[in-house]
Amino acid sequence: MSLAERTVFDRAVHTSNTWLTDVATALDTDDIRFAHRVLRAWLHALRDRLTVDSAAKFGAQLPELLRGIYYDGWVPSKAPIKYGSDEFSLRFAEEARIATKDVRGAISATTRALADHLSPGLMTETLAQLPAHVRALLTGPVTAQTGTAPTASATRPAEVPSTPPERFAHLEDQVSTLTEALQTLARSLENSRMRGLDTDSVARAARLADEIIMASHANPTP
Repeated sequence: MSLAERTVFDRAVHTSNTWLTDVATALDTDDIRFAHRVLRAWLHALRDRLTVDSAAKFGAQLPELLRGIYYDGWVPSKAPIKYGSDEFSLRFAEEARIATKDVRGAISATTRALADHLSPGLMTETLAQLPAHVRALLTGPVTAQTGTAPTASATRPAEVPSTPPERFAHLEDQVSTLTEALQTLARSLENSRMRGLDTDSVARAARLADEIIMASHANPTP
């Protein structure tokens, strides 16, 4: 490996580690492996709920190694997968290996940590394409007193819509789902290029990205 290639590789590892460390800080933990599981679960849960174009646009902003993790297991032909906030939480909890009661706090903390590294407005633009209930899970409810999202212990599961604002949010969810369905249909007629995706290569790249990130923490560069 030439010096130039080594420099590029080191920079990629350093950038990914910076993002991962910021996620760990947001989660108030020193356990990098835990932060890695949470970040991976967050990336996959968001990716699968986005349309193909939106997922690709978001993925383009990620560091090279995190991008490999992001695309691991992705099946563009099935995107977006239509699931609500409850299933989103269950998928996240299973992959991150955390209790469901801790999901809301972990998701919103990760969202805030990653938003600081993305182009201005990209996180807001991306989340705006999601159903209202899923978007609220990712951002966390805002309290009137502080204007910040509460911790996991302060959050409560979403209730069945009963008040006018809740019914409006539910309607917004349905309209968003319909819009995504129409967009997916249009793309299926236009984006035949996605059929050539080499999923084996993507999976291998993702596994390598995982190994590189975790090895860099186990054996830090002097």
